[in-house]
Formats: sequence, C-alpha cells, structure tokens
Amino acid sequence: MVKLTPNEIRFFRDEGYVVKRRVMDENLMAQARARMWDKPPPGIDRNDPNTWRGPIQSPEDRKKLPRLPETDYKFDGWALPNPPSHNDEYSTVDGTSWKYRTIGTENFLVRLILTDSSIWGMAEQLLGKGSLAVPTRTRGIYCRFPQRDIPVQPLKSHTDGHEFHLGVLGFIDDVPANGGGFTIWPKSHRVFYYQHLTQYGGDKADTYDEHYDLLKEQTATECCGEAGDIIFFHHRLAHAGNPPNYSLEIRKAIIGDLVKKDLKDRLDEPPCENMWRDWPGIPMDG
Repeated sequence: MVKLTPNEIRFFRDEGYVVKRRVMDENLMAQARARMWDKPPPGIDRNDPNTWRGPIQSPEDRKKLPRLPETDYKFDGWALPNPPSHNDEYSTVDGTSWKYRTIGTENFLVRLILTDSSIWGMAEQLLGKGSLAVPTRTRGIYCRFPQRDIPVQPLKSHTDGHEFHLGVLGFIDDVPANGGGFTIWPKSHRVFYYQHLTQYGGDKADTYDEHYDLLKEQTATECCGEAGDIIFFHHRLAHAGNPPNYSLEIRKAIIGDLVKKDLKDRLDEPPCENMWRDWPGIPMDG
C-alpha cells in the first residue's frame, strides 16, 4: 500500500498540495478512458484526433446555452447530488473544457479516485483514521482539449466554493508539460482559508478580492505527469479553471472530494486560528 512520507505530509501542509505517482488502478483507468466517449461534445470524434481541438462552440453560441442552477452542483456535506440531466452544453465551460459530470456517480470511478485502499489510507493519514464519510460520487471526468492556434489567455484562478476537506485529482492518461495539467498557486491555501467567512463554505470575506488580485503577480505551478498520478489538494488552494493545453492530446483527469463525517456540524464555524485543527495528521512543528 502506498503511503505519504513525513516529508510529503509537511509539503502538503506548507504548499497546499502533494503529488503521488502511479497510484491509480490501470484497469479502472482504461475503463474511464473508454467511458469518457459515451457522449462527447458535438464535432468531437473519438477516432479523428483532428477534431480534438477547441473552441467547441463560438463565444456567441456559448452565451445561448442553458446552464443548470448553481444549487445543482452544491455538496450536502457527503455527496454532490446528481445533475438532473446531461447535455453537451452543460458539459462545456469555456470552449476548450469538457466536464463529463453525470458519470461521476458510477462506482468504478469512486473506487478509482477515492476509495482505493492506498488513496483512502493516505487521506486518513491527513484527516484521521476512521474519520472520513464514505463518498457516493466523484465530480466526473474533466477534459481539456488542445488549444492549437487559440491565443494564450491569462490564467483564471479560483477557490472551490462547495464544502469538502480534501480534493483528489488523478490523471487517467499521460499529461505532458503545457498539456493542461492541474495548475495551482502554492501556499495560497494559507491565505484563502482566512478569506472566507466560514471554514468550509463559499461565502467570501470583504478582503477576498484584494488577495485574489495579488495572485496575478505570483507564478502558478503546473502539475503534470503520467497516467495513474494523483494530486491531493487542500480545499482552499487556488487553482486555474483554464490551464492551457498545447499538446496534441486531450487532457483527461478525474476529480473527487473527501469530507469528514462531522463536516455538517462545522459548516457555520468561522476559520480557526489554527487552520489544521481538523487535520490530526498534520504536524504543527518541523
């Protein structure tokens, strides 16, 4: 079983994320790569790599597309409810992003990224043995299409607004540098944890925007790697919603969230002076 080393735990504490290599099950990854083609966006042909490029629709067309209300994505402390329906428009975010969310409840994906014995065990190293609620879904399969000749766009950073403790992102295929890897701002969790009104909710403090603007002056880090690599990240870590993909392949990742059983009892609590109070595996010294 794969475990986090003491140095990796300290790295997670200080930087807000940690990468573990070749963790996920190869057979389940192959199943995920096949299933992502259940219903691709219009014009995307599995057998024709020349169609694997954004934008999927023009900006004018995207403005006309229906959007599910934000409440349909909100976590209830244990699991993200199923979206009421799946359509290609709902899965398209910015023309180069395809989020296949409705597959997220399938058990093989939950096992792949969350309840695998090694992944679960490492999460318990951070959050405490026996403390985690059993997840019922993932966020789904998140893809980034090659941008080819699309001009470089500024990175759009954000912190997640739903309630969870620990995010897990895994690559189900190889992701080269500049290939749409998970792009994060190291150490930003230590700022944005205190820029929310509660520990886990999405309501922001009045000073959030001024700290958000400071990210533009900082260098982001792209996490890339091979199929099977995973990234654990703190729920307040700032990351990019539009990492550019200048490779010739679709960036394929699966994302899931882990929460502790007592999350609902702590939703209204303000940020703690010690942001690691709920993380018994995080050392306070060294």
